[in-house]
Amino acid sequence: MHRVNFKDTAAYFIITFNLVVFFYFAALNTIYILLYTAAFFEARRYIRRRDIVDMKEIFRSPLTPSISVLMPAYNEDVSIAESVKSVLMLHYPRFEVVVINDGSTDGTLDVLTEKYQLERITTVVDSKVPSEPVRGVYFSYEYDNLVVVDKENGGKADALNAGLNASRNDLICVIDADSIIEPDALLKVARPFIENPEDTIAAGGIIRLVNGCKVVSGNVTEVALPHGYWANTQIVEYLRAFLGGRMGWSALHSLLIISGAFGLFDRRVVLDVGGYRGDMVGEDMELVVRMHRHMREQKRKYRMYFVPDPVCWTEAPEKFSQLSRQRDRWQRGLMQSMAAHIRMLFNPRYGVIGLFGMPYFFFFEMIGPMVELLGYVAVVLALALGYVNFQFFFLFIALAILYGVVVSLTAVYLEGLAFRRYPKVTSLLKLGLYSFLDNLGYRQINSYWRTKAYFTYFTRKRKWGKMDRMGYGEAGP
Repeated sequence: MHRVNFKDTAAYFIITFNLVVFFYFAALNTIYILLYTAAFFEARRYIRRRDIVDMKEIFRSPLTPSISVLMPAYNEDVSIAESVKSVLMLHYPRFEVVVINDGSTDGTLDVLTEKYQLERITTVVDSKVPSEPVRGVYFSYEYDNLVVVDKENGGKADALNAGLNASRNDLICVIDADSIIEPDALLKVARPFIENPEDTIAAGGIIRLVNGCKVVSGNVTEVALPHGYWANTQIVEYLRAFLGGRMGWSALHSLLIISGAFGLFDRRVVLDVGGYRGDMVGEDMELVVRMHRHMREQKRKYRMYFVPDPVCWTEAPEKFSQLSRQRDRWQRGLMQSMAAHIRMLFNPRYGVIGLFGMPYFFFFEMIGPMVELLGYVAVVLALALGYVNFQFFFLFIALAILYGVVVSLTAVYLEGLAFRRYPKVTSLLKLGLYSFLDNLGYRQINSYWRTKAYFTYFTRKRKWGKMDRMGYGEAGP
């Protein structure tokens, strides 16, 4: 009987897996080059157009659509007053603010009632999309465009559906209650709807981290970097994701994610697809994918845009445990969205979304963290056992890590060149340093968190988890 040489078999498996991971990183980096090239030209085009656009003319234009700003809130009594104030101060001709108190157990509703002189009214909210029962609707004596919907707890998606039912305007802008929107952000993010009203169905702005910034009366008055490791690495991560990733995907007509912290949507299309799904932890991505699917199946012309100028400031978690839960949740949301719309994968019926966008997110974002994590283990093991030489090892590290450093530095460079939100040269130099730290430590930990999400995914966990917040009144160095 032929005896199997387990040592040779193990060596063959480890070497083969290393080669697979090597070519995986090579493919991923090639896609990054394409994305960042598209993002660079898109940024240049946007800046040229931005410099010649008169925002006052857009403000006065009769074509400017009305907007309902939806703010779901759950136990946000620390920051809700400042967040609502920042939204009420937005520079936009016709908009209403709909705050949805999703069964908070703290003083969120009390804070709003006292701050904005709310009074409960008798009204019926149409149930165009399903949501948990509404307990009451409140209007403000001080601001006639402020509405507060108090409802039974049902989660963020359910709260957004209640807000969608209560809204009255052409577009809905979805923001987080713990966010601060810059005064002209709504006007800027609405530009695609004004310039291309027939085809535009969604647009998203950029999310920046307020950690370290000074906030006064609902406005970021001084932009600065925080002191902690976790917050700074996330700033680099956000720059890479938005200025490189989403700008590139937008240019390629393959934008699959519009952040749930700041997105603008055609209300009719959102209603047509049935609103938000309450069984998804990543309800923002799933809605965008479902809108793509709906428009493609209806054979309707449409566009979704990423707009890099309008800014939403939000607080990032600075505790290890909170960041771990957040990334686990994001990864499960991605997995749910992919599973719900798997028929779009490599399906030419869905055009560039099915042939390029979906495959990228499936293979490189969903499966990628596990491949990357196992790749680190396999290459170290192969080197220790003598299955690969140092030349292969260093080439692997260059593809897996050093190229990530280059990508992060490119995002920081694009930030400093085009958008300049961090005015101090020392801030950009600090972000450059964290571009290295982001890829030498944080990235590997993040891959572990996202890989672990495979196990929590099958437990059907849907909790968001609690995040302790500083409150914007205390933000700043």
